[in-house]
Amino acid sequence: MDEQIFDRQQETDEEGRKILENLQEIESEHVEGEYGADQIQILEGLEAVRKRPGMYIGTTSLRGLHHLVYEIVDNSVDEALAGYCNTIEVHINPGNSITVIDNGRGIPVGINHKAGLPAVEVVFTVLHAGGKFGGGGYKVSGGLHGVGASVVNALSTWLEVDIYHEGKVYNQRYERGNVCYPLKVIGNCEADKSGTKVSFQPDPEIFEDTKFEYDTLKNRLREMAFLTKGLKIELFDDREDEEAGKRHHTFHYEGGIKEFVSYLNENKTALYEKVMYFEGKRDDVYVEVAMQHNDGYNEMVYGFVNNINTPEGGTHVEGFKQAITKTFNTYGRANKIIKDNEQNLSGEDIREGITAIISIKIEDPQFEGQTKQKLGNSVARPAVENIVREQLTYFLEQNPAVAKSIVEKSLMAQRARDAARKARDMARRKTPLEGAALPGKLADCSDKDPRNCEIYIVEGDSAGGSAKSARSRATQAILPLRGKILNVEKARLDKIYANAEIKAMITAFGTGIHEDFDISKLRYHKIIIMTDADVDGAHIATLMLTFLYRFMPELIRQGYVYLAQPPLYKLEKNKKIWYAYSDEELNLILTEVGRDQNNKIQRYKGLGEMDADQLWETTMDPERRVLLRVNMDEDAESELDMTFTTLMGDKVEPRREFIEANAKYVQNLDI
Repeated sequence: MDEQIFDRQQETDEEGRKILENLQEIESEHVEGEYGADQIQILEGLEAVRKRPGMYIGTTSLRGLHHLVYEIVDNSVDEALAGYCNTIEVHINPGNSITVIDNGRGIPVGINHKAGLPAVEVVFTVLHAGGKFGGGGYKVSGGLHGVGASVVNALSTWLEVDIYHEGKVYNQRYERGNVCYPLKVIGNCEADKSGTKVSFQPDPEIFEDTKFEYDTLKNRLREMAFLTKGLKIELFDDREDEEAGKRHHTFHYEGGIKEFVSYLNENKTALYEKVMYFEGKRDDVYVEVAMQHNDGYNEMVYGFVNNINTPEGGTHVEGFKQAITKTFNTYGRANKIIKDNEQNLSGEDIREGITAIISIKIEDPQFEGQTKQKLGNSVARPAVENIVREQLTYFLEQNPAVAKSIVEKSLMAQRARDAARKARDMARRKTPLEGAALPGKLADCSDKDPRNCEIYIVEGDSAGGSAKSARSRATQAILPLRGKILNVEKARLDKIYANAEIKAMITAFGTGIHEDFDISKLRYHKIIIMTDADVDGAHIATLMLTFLYRFMPELIRQGYVYLAQPPLYKLEKNKKIWYAYSDEELNLILTEVGRDQNNKIQRYKGLGEMDADQLWETTMDPERRVLLRVNMDEDAESELDMTFTTLMGDKVEPRREFIEANAKYVQNLDI
């Protein structure tokens, strides 16, 4: 949520002139030269990675920085999946270099005859090289493209690898992907010691920020440990941090994904005590499934393939959903819980309040796209479906009280869904020909191109009035909300559709929600939440973000959601005015202009205290305003889900603990 977005006018006469000159130069080059063999560039070795890092790690932001660590750790986890490694250490070193140590077999040090180089050198310097291409090195692995270690090497100022093998310690160093010296023996070790130690320093020429976030790594490594039963992963922060001190976490779960489900349900009230767990192997697909319902309304189903998260699901998740839908309907009818005259339960009804992990291991995973968002192997669907149906049927027969509680909860969800369907038809935005209007309190903009339009969701009628007067009517719409909207974390769909404030947002956005969501119908490409800079304002913003995350997450994923940043202070001196957005900024201004009796400082307690001109100048003018874009890290989706549950769920104690742990990050709120 902390990426600052500055709106600036992009087209000026000067820039237009430069663009025209560049186009003329390009045209001239194509006229003078020919497009032939000599115009084709060949990027040697790892040069391509440094030239286009985004193609290999997605982004050079903090997310891409942390991805480097995951690539190296994934290689160690593959050793664990193969049965040769049970401990991994990850160290964040002073200066923000990283060291990853495992006790696996160690990367081979012998000569690779095809390349004529030591195998370890091939792994770190050649793209698409490794033991994951059916050569017998690994039956299952997280790596698909074989670019992990070499990409980390290419994007690091330096990388050093030590290998412990047959009583010797082998070493090689690289700088920006280039070999510094041949592989050499630098010492001896115990005869039975084996493993690999990789240290690297991310290149500041590549990454926007090279400071690792401890909590980001902690969340991902915890997930890896849950998914690899019995593997111990330790994270050490060896940096000198005056606030936090040196930190250390150990993740070790003998229960594997069963413990993962218990962890995710920690702040929820479980519908039944035991986590269901099913495992088996069919058609060379090893399947593990753990699931438990809670008394909430949100569905949390996470799929993993060889420990890789698949946010868009795939055939393994489809097989799971088919299995539980058929099994619960069959059980409900056979035991007369679902009456003969009642319709079958839908999959959504049965999955209301479920937390489930579907983890499969497969030898040749076929993902849709390089980002590995969705599994495509057709063999995974029947493998998961058959194993879950057989073992779930047996479980329900052995636990009739649990079975009844789930079916009865699903029937309640079905009735609520029917009520919601009627309300949903009223909430959908219709065309003008159908006679339906946008919300009466919406001050819409005149431009109809969504790319040019933005909507401010404003807290209260007073601030809404100022915003309506301040706005640019062509491109800025204003929707004032009355008080705090419904907490959707504690409400079923029928209650959500019946809420006037939420209904106004749904209608204004135009996309629909939940299964009706269609982002192509979005009417504004900037949805800006503008609330007071106090505790109530923060609460209202959190309620809105909870709604968007639960029912319109694609708006966040595609970068359409923002938080406005109104100033906290107005400083007036000698007829000059400054605005400060934090206590620190106010102190800097006072240091610059001087601290004396001529200073007039106003602390804004709400947006309603600003007149239209001030609101435009500080918060709404695209030339001067600062917006925070709301980002969603799909690598930590389960942790994000837990955060919303903690903040907006029923249990008070976890919320208090969260607030106490994070209070130090809160600034400028009137508490």
